[in-house]
Amino acid sequence: MAECEVKSSEKTLDGLNEVLKMLSADRGEARKLPPVHLWNPTDCGDIGMEIRADGSWWHEGVRIGREKMVRLFSTILKREADGRIYLVTPYEKVIVHVEDAPFLAVRVDVAGEPGPGQSLVFLTNLGDVAIAGPEQPLRVETHEITLAPAPYIEVRGGLEAKLTRPVFYELAGLAVPAPNDVSRLGVWSGGVFFDIGSVSA
Repeated sequence: MAECEVKSSEKTLDGLNEVLKMLSADRGEARKLPPVHLWNPTDCGDIGMEIRADGSWWHEGVRIGREKMVRLFSTILKREADGRIYLVTPYEKVIVHVEDAPFLAVRVDVAGEPGPGQSLVFLTNLGDVAIAGPEQPLRVETHEITLAPAPYIEVRGGLEAKLTRPVFYELAGLAVPAPNDVSRLGVWSGGVFFDIGSVSA
């Protein structure tokens, strides 16, 4: 795994501030995401940015309380091949220490008729929308010790949202037996059946 060379916090924050100004100038109704997939800067640093399991953002141990700033920062998140998540600009990137997932799924809506034709539409805590399907898969991990389910939906580019407990309960309420294994339960969305657990779980 490639190491990230730590750079000056002041210089890095100046670069991030420039990008934030550019993003905040967008006054359109629909949020347009920057083309982070095209940005591959070599300058890299660690300025103490973290996203905790409850979805809160922190910088050097201080919570970032401005929701608008957090939402803007979230639009320049990028997951790279090394598995790490960065705030990225065309010129530099900084590591974001993510405790669990960078987003939380706080709402789910069902569109269409129940079954293979339905779509599950998730809303994140930062205003992103993810529709479960082939390009935005839904997965459930099981904790090794507690056996508690940990459900996630891909938002974009390998960045995931963890489903909050109420949302997962709603999802469980929509569960049906798997087409080829009645001992497994799951949900349909976008023509894909997503396994979420066993009947006895």
